[in-house]
Amino acid sequence: MGRPVGLARGRAPRHPRLKPTAGPSPLRVLEIYPKADFYTGAAIQARDLARGLTERGHRVVVLTRRSPRWVAEAEAAGFVHRGFFRGPGDPWGALRLAATIRDEGIDVVHAHKGGGRTLTLFARALRPRGPHPPLVTNRGVSFPLAPLSRLVERGPLVTAVVAVCEAIKTDLVRQGVPAEKIVVVYSGTDTDRFDRARVDGAGVRAELGLDTGSLLVTQIGVREPKGNDDVLRAFARVHARRPAARLLLVGARPEKRPPLDAMVRDAGLGAAVTIWGYRDDVPEILAASQVSVDASYVGLGITGSLRESLAMETPVVATDVMGNPELVRHGATGLLVPPRAPEAMADAILRLLDDTEWARATGRAGRRLVVERFSTRAKVERLEGFYRRLARRPEPQSRSARDRRPTPD
Repeated sequence: MGRPVGLARGRAPRHPRLKPTAGPSPLRVLEIYPKADFYTGAAIQARDLARGLTERGHRVVVLTRRSPRWVAEAEAAGFVHRGFFRGPGDPWGALRLAATIRDEGIDVVHAHKGGGRTLTLFARALRPRGPHPPLVTNRGVSFPLAPLSRLVERGPLVTAVVAVCEAIKTDLVRQGVPAEKIVVVYSGTDTDRFDRARVDGAGVRAELGLDTGSLLVTQIGVREPKGNDDVLRAFARVHARRPAARLLLVGARPEKRPPLDAMVRDAGLGAAVTIWGYRDDVPEILAASQVSVDASYVGLGITGSLRESLAMETPVVATDVMGNPELVRHGATGLLVPPRAPEAMADAILRLLDDTEWARATGRAGRRLVVERFSTRAKVERLEGFYRRLARRPEPQSRSARDRRPTPD
């Protein structure tokens, strides 16, 4: 049922449209991603941010666990990598972090997970005289904050919280985090890499054995909150109406395969369903697909595969939960269905398969929205300005602004 390959969303090309902007006052930013993996959306977001800021002339240090992949990514993109993170309570790691902040002259620390926040606060406790640059945390999921995390995020030790969508901000405010310390910055997709004009899905379709009449429905991401079981139930209804349809699930770890395989057998779908592991060729997979679906029902902010699908102009069906409606505007950039409703999902998939011209129009509208508000470029530019304000660094003036300065008589 397909071959598991490598790591998802592998190295992407650099961003030619991210112009150097640092001018005479480049920032020095420390990004902490307290893991070694490179297959999750959070890892890709951290790498893309570090690379984008570096291309704009800033000095970026990324701290992770020891990871050959992160070493390679840093070398390719030009940012500095440190691999000494071992845990949030590691005293030697905290001391090394304090020394890194001091020696690098860090302006802003951005912790992408709770472990990075905790180690930063530990470093401050061990080196109370500082320096203690502003600490920014990230919130990309809607699971409730743990009591201690809620206390820390609400208090003065955390300068600001970056929420990945308005729905997450609303949820944080409900949990007691002051609205004025939350800034919404949408996660970004590399719209150069995810571009139908540059990507060919023919190889993926050949690998799946699809002919020109086969219709491919795809879900990127396999784990319980993604609603893969709902997708399988919905697809059984779709396949009954459209026997040429095929379903592809991408991103299954080996331990996730047996229950999904059992559901496929019980539904009598057999060769109509393919399950793959992590893949590097996500743009090509989406280019090969007629519809991309996401049935997430808990814990999400905005599902990243929806951004990527719309960047590829692939029509989408998504659950109407948390931040998804901020991207998938029902009837305009895709279709929304209630969570845990396989019948409604099946109807939405069939609507897109039955009206291909309209479906393609929603995909094109979706790409325009992604380029404008959900691209890597938009994210980097927004965070760059935000970091400058925290570090009290002025924005570099454009040439036209400099030319308008009054000149002495």
